[in-house]
Amino acid sequence: MMPTVRRLLYREILGATLFVAMAFLGLFSFFDLIEEIDKIGRNGYSIAKALLVCLMQMPGHAYELLPIAVLIGAIYALARLAQSSEFTILRTGGLGPQRALSLLALLGMGFVALTFVVGDVLTPWGERQASLIRSARDGRLDVDRGGAWLRDSVSAPDGERRYTVNVGDARSDGDLTRVRIFEFGPSGELLTRTSAAHATIAADGTWTLQQVHVSHWSPDSTPRVDADERRDTLVWHSTLTPSVVAAAVLPLTTMSTVALWRYKNHLSEHEQAAQRYELQFWKRALYPFACLVMLALALPFAYLHGRSGGISLKVFGGIMLGISFVLLNNVMGHLGLLRNWTPWMAASVPSLVYLLLSLAAFSWLVRYR
Repeated sequence: MMPTVRRLLYREILGATLFVAMAFLGLFSFFDLIEEIDKIGRNGYSIAKALLVCLMQMPGHAYELLPIAVLIGAIYALARLAQSSEFTILRTGGLGPQRALSLLALLGMGFVALTFVVGDVLTPWGERQASLIRSARDGRLDVDRGGAWLRDSVSAPDGERRYTVNVGDARSDGDLTRVRIFEFGPSGELLTRTSAAHATIAADGTWTLQQVHVSHWSPDSTPRVDADERRDTLVWHSTLTPSVVAAAVLPLTTMSTVALWRYKNHLSEHEQAAQRYELQFWKRALYPFACLVMLALALPFAYLHGRSGGISLKVFGGIMLGISFVLLNNVMGHLGLLRNWTPWMAASVPSLVYLLLSLAAFSWLVRYR
């Protein structure tokens, strides 16, 4: 009997979830297309490229919407089974609360794996391609007004040398512009300031600087410029590889979980603020498990009597639950940064709160209804 019950539940939930996900994706893609239409005509940016950008953004939308789609689809499917008394018949036939939880948990793990693949493989690739298409349209990548700041260090005979690097802008072909490199000695004194109009980075971290201006500073108590020199090209060896620089320049959505882990470790090793990336890492790692929480939230709706409100009312309640989960997840992320909370705790609290809420509601309904 259980294989038949499993097929029934999975077919109903998967069908409803797919329908909800496609509806949401169509709506969000329409909004993206409206935003891109205004930019058609810039530097050969055509309607085909605008549609391609919207297509590349779809995995990111799917990743964000999958837990909510699972919640709404599962509520609709389970509420419909309850209203038609099919779920009551299943309970009479031996589908106990623990068995129902285990069946949905198994389905939830499938949704977890799907969400992880979409968020860790398809979304970074799609967002990177969309960023490259936009950069070709605009002639540059979107970098913060102050540029991207990075740090590096190397060992020297007289002590450790530290470097602070500022990248003012990045082009679509990988060329970096308005690059400044500040070299500091073992005691923190400024030794050189190197400015370059353009820079390219090799895979091993070798920077080739062009149109270079190097200022040598006196290391005494009164800093002053000792000498200036100008060069057409200058080669600088560092540990700042293209992937590290791309992580600092490109949006967070283009980074996978592994890339976030590596970049936050790089920031920590060079004594830079890494909490933003550490929090994003834990959110990215834990977010797929929200699908399990959403299925747990949906299960109590199967134990509500058909007279406890129509399916539309229950679906509306599911939408409100999904919106509240997204709001709490975003609020906890911002509070975690402001209050300097432990990143993994700030990222896991929303899912834990809603999981406890769902289990409490489920236990109460099973016992008293």
